[in-house]
Amino acid sequence: MFDLDRNIILLFTTRTLRLFAYGFLSVVLALYLSESGLDDVLMGVLFSLTLVGDAGISFLLTTTADRFGRKKTLVIGAILMMAAGVVFIMTSNPLFLIIAAIIGVISPSGNEIGPFLPVEQAMLSQLVTKDQRTGVFAWYNLIGSFSTAFGALAGGFLAKLLQSHGMSPLDSYRVVLLGYAIIGGILALVFTRLSGACEAAHSAYSRAPRTRMGLHKSRGVIVKLSMLFSLDAFAGGFVLQSFMAYWFHVRFGADEAALGSIFFGANLLAGVSALLAVPLAKKIGLIRTMVFTHLPSNILLILVPLMPSYALAISMLLLRFSISQMDVPTRQAYTMAVVDPDERSAAAGITGIARSIGASLSPAVAGVLFTVFLGSPFIIAGGLKILYDIILYRNFKASSVSDEL
Repeated sequence: MFDLDRNIILLFTTRTLRLFAYGFLSVVLALYLSESGLDDVLMGVLFSLTLVGDAGISFLLTTTADRFGRKKTLVIGAILMMAAGVVFIMTSNPLFLIIAAIIGVISPSGNEIGPFLPVEQAMLSQLVTKDQRTGVFAWYNLIGSFSTAFGALAGGFLAKLLQSHGMSPLDSYRVVLLGYAIIGGILALVFTRLSGACEAAHSAYSRAPRTRMGLHKSRGVIVKLSMLFSLDAFAGGFVLQSFMAYWFHVRFGADEAALGSIFFGANLLAGVSALLAVPLAKKIGLIRTMVFTHLPSNILLILVPLMPSYALAISMLLLRFSISQMDVPTRQAYTMAVVDPDERSAAAGITGIARSIGASLSPAVAGVLFTVFLGSPFIIAGGLKILYDIILYRNFKASSVSDEL
């Protein structure tokens, strides 16, 4: 276990608030856009542009965070999150929504988006010892998954409750968006309480060779990892949490409260799976843990739309989530292990941006596929993720840090 100093507590607090907000919004976001008049194709385009904007903002902020200031970078990200929520409340005009999605921070997946995760990873890596790194990332992801779970539950039930008291679906979704914007403002305030111990040491990066992307000797391995992570994220973009909620709504008629319950359970299981990755990684190594747990979860993902009943489809989804996140803390720990300390923000940022770019390309395609065969995004996502696992294992199984915790 790791020592909980003030900065670690604050970073876990911001993770909790942010992922609660992401889960809170994700269950109703696609329903809100549909109620606002966007069809499946336009919705997919908006989600794609949301992730494109995230990649651009993240690239700008994370590759300069160690020199500009990590705390200031996080505050800017929180303000962009609040601003996006406000714009989505004020208008349902597709053009303004797209602009807000590109510039601001809106999470259609229920997962991390924006500059937060890369910068917080760099901070946590600096605040704990090397042998504590996988453990702290596991707890960090556990907290995030639990927060997303409770956010999804709260968002779904709040919308249903408001509608039962006479509010229109569109207005009930706007209340959820207001909560999202408020949490963005609270995040900005909490980030200001971080101390200078979270910033990159000036002596470390003043001696390091300069590159425009904040990397020097680790550039090659980060480029390879980024390409693979982009493939994984491209696959994941077909099954964003908002899309999955929409699929259950269209396929089985699940209402907001039911959707909130489904993704409450799913994200609780995901959080536990992240924690279980730590003892497994100690036994078989980081890369093997990433691959050997990811493969069966992707087979289960393919099975979801093939199930003939609501109960069986939910069962496959929950089984998938029970092992789906075991690769996340190990992936984060591995990335931090293969770079120098002064490269951490940039490395986490670049691999995160690669994921955002990959994920940004697929929602628009998924929106079209929904009109052809409703379950096809699940099957394509699972197949591509299996391909990612095979390539990752072949290329990195012999890495010198593959067993490092």
